[in-house]
Amino acid sequence: MLPALPRKYHAASIWLLYAAGFVPAAYGFWLGATGRLPGNPVKEFEHLLGLWALRFLVATLAITPLRDLLGINWIRYRRALGLLAFWYVLMHFLTYMVLDQYLNFSAILVDIVRRPFITIGMGAFVMLIPLALTSNNWSIRRLGPRWVKLHKLVYIIAAAGALHFAMSVKVVGLEPWTYIALVAVLLAYRPIRPMLRGRKRRPPEPALRESERSA
Repeated sequence: MLPALPRKYHAASIWLLYAAGFVPAAYGFWLGATGRLPGNPVKEFEHLLGLWALRFLVATLAITPLRDLLGINWIRYRRALGLLAFWYVLMHFLTYMVLDQYLNFSAILVDIVRRPFITIGMGAFVMLIPLALTSNNWSIRRLGPRWVKLHKLVYIIAAAGALHFAMSVKVVGLEPWTYIALVAVLLAYRPIRPMLRGRKRRPPEPALRESERSA
């Protein structure tokens, strides 16, 4: 088990995560603005943003298994990771709309209808919006148990994100399959989690009495 971070550093560490989380986007934008991205810089930047959105989604889903199986308690960072995923998806979407399609809404609508990977990606983005809007303590108190049900959408969103990524590349190689496998494993963990937790909580069976052992 990793040593726990002192409570007085919790807030600072979360803000540090936010700051570090936006570094790939800022660096990618700088590379594109200075002509250092290969090929089509807009497409490369758009791809970079989408890939990091998927990475943050995977990291968000991994928080609970890490705590359950390895004793690594990073629950305090789950909200930040989820919001980083949302902001990267939003930047990915805006890059597509503004820099790629130049706000040509008719062409965007045609893309959404005719290109399945864009349809899936747009659906995931729409589902992510209410999760981002309710990622605060006020919404948790206000919604109660409904908040938990709402935020289970993240499982569908992560699966859609991995599928969107795999369908968007010309050749589905090792990288897309890696994300598909990661998401599949993390989703498969959810239904078996109660069984694993039940085994951990089950008290050990009492030792057999001497007469029973010799019977």
